Amino acid sequence: MRMHNPPHPGEIIKTLCLEPLGLTVTQAAAALGVSRKTLSAILNGRAGVSPEMAVRLSIAFGTSSESWLNQQTQYDLWHAERRRKQLRVAKLAPA
Repeated sequence: MRMHNPPHPGEIIKTLCLEPLGLTVTQAAAALGVSRKTLSAILNGRAGVSPEMAVRLSIAFGTSSESWLNQQTQYDLWHAERRRKQLRVAKLAPA
């Protein structure tokens, strides 16, 4: 069952990981081994969580990398489904 309008994983990182620990974007980026710009793009929904970032997040916060990728997939799929009617796709069937 798909969630209705799931949050971007960046929102989850910000509210459930960084804020409770009192971490700044700069501190979290340093701990994750990425640039502040990279983490900021994710936190602000301008970039998604890649498989490598999912692994970094899992190590840093003691979570599973699969959970981060699943959140990203649910977010992406929900937005793609909203554009379904705009897609020009022909239905294929066996001859």
